[in-house]
Amino acid sequence: MNEPTLLQLQCFEALVAEGSFAAAAARLNRTHPTVHAAVAALESQVGMVLLDRAGYRVSLTAEGAAYHSHVVQFLRHYKNLQLGAAQLAAGQEAELHVVVGDLCPLPATLGTLKRFFDESSGTRLVLHFEAISGPWERLKNGECDLIFHHLDKPSPAIESIELFEVKVVPVAAPGFLNRPADAVLTPDDFVSHVQCIIRDTARQPSEANYYVIDGAPTCTVPDQLMKRELIVQGLAWGHMPYHLVEGDLREQRLLSMEGPHMRGATLKHYAARLRSAAHGPVAQRLWSQLLERGTG
Repeated sequence: MNEPTLLQLQCFEALVAEGSFAAAAARLNRTHPTVHAAVAALESQVGMVLLDRAGYRVSLTAEGAAYHSHVVQFLRHYKNLQLGAAQLAAGQEAELHVVVGDLCPLPATLGTLKRFFDESSGTRLVLHFEAISGPWERLKNGECDLIFHHLDKPSPAIESIELFEVKVVPVAAPGFLNRPADAVLTPDDFVSHVQCIIRDTARQPSEANYYVIDGAPTCTVPDQLMKRELIVQGLAWGHMPYHLVEGDLREQRLLSMEGPHMRGATLKHYAARLRSAAHGPVAQRLWSQLLERGTG
């Protein structure tokens, strides 16, 4: 049995989408007899009746519906193959690797990426989510094209675009510390209480100590959402990005522990990339769009 040809599969998909041989022929810029012959040959080759031709519009048989889903998937892969080949021939990237840090507001960050990649569908977005020093390790090791994260130590080797600020506040569930609501808290008040901290995803973690109380028991979690849940359930306290706990504070599921001795912080977040890396045209176009959006 001969293998189905690309033209046969394209004619079959167009016929199903358009509902008639004439409309399918017009869509493919082929003649009516060509489309008719291609679909008939396809049915002969696969040994199945794919179309019910009894009605005004052709419709799929049960076998045709099952086969059609595979055809659509194949043609989508074929189109992506064509786009990828054209991009490579033009010197463009087949994919971009982007790292999103643990404190980033996801709706704003991912929304920005979606809008860009909707217009750059030939380049595949490969997303990584890392915490603490994980984004910087990936960037410095050349494992990604771009990161979204806070910048602790400015470096001439790094290009950065300031995008937004993230406020971080110490929070706990009501009654967790067993202190009066108006009490002025000091670090000593937290020493006997479990503090929840995020696990550094870097293979060689940083020695930076973000708000950790010396001598206090700790529990470690992989992400901010799990951290929030532990704190809401009264199993620990910890510093959280305000955008993730704003509703909890408003509804008093959580209380702010911020005061003169227990500080929060406001961390500027950046898009960052290695200055010395070779940036392809798609990566450069994304960087240009971020520059237009950036605050500094």
